[in-house]
Amino acid sequence: MALTSKPEHDRVRESTPNAINQQIDDDMLSNIAYYGSKSKKSIKKRLKELDKEWAIERVLEVNASTLALTGLVLGATKDKRWLIMPGIVLSFLMQHGLQGWCPPLAIFRKLNYRTRKEIDEERNALKALRGDYKSIHKNTAAETVLDIVRAYGRL
Repeated sequence: MALTSKPEHDRVRESTPNAINQQIDDDMLSNIAYYGSKSKKSIKKRLKELDKEWAIERVLEVNASTLALTGLVLGATKDKRWLIMPGIVLSFLMQHGLQGWCPPLAIFRKLNYRTRKEIDEERNALKALRGDYKSIHKNTAAETVLDIVRAYGRL
C-alpha cells in the first residue's frame, strides 16, 4: 500500500476512470456555458447552489459514518455479526484516506459527485463570466474560462 502526498482532489480524479472524469468535466462546461450567457442574478443563484453541493469527500465521510453507526447499533442490539459492517466500512474509509481510493468512490463518481476542486473551478469560472475578474470577458468561451481557472487556480 503506497502512501502519497498528493492533494485529495488529484487522487480522486486519478482513481476515477477517464470516461467518468470526462463526463463530469462536460457537465461542468455545459453549466459554465449555460449560466455564463445568463444574467448576473442567474449566476448568483447558481453560485448559491454550488455552495450547497456536497463534495465527494463529504459524501464518503457521511456514508461511512452512517453505515458504521448502523452496524454498531445493530451489533449491540440485534446480532453481533452486524459488527462486521463497521469494520468493513471503516477499512474503506482508511483506504481512501491513505490512497485516495475506496470501492464506494467509483459508485459516487458515477453519480456525478465532484471533488471540492471541481466545484470551485465551476464557481470561479462563473465568477469570471459574471465580471468579478477584469481579465476575463463575459463573451469568453466556457472552455477557455475553465482553462484559465485551472491554469491560475483561484483568480
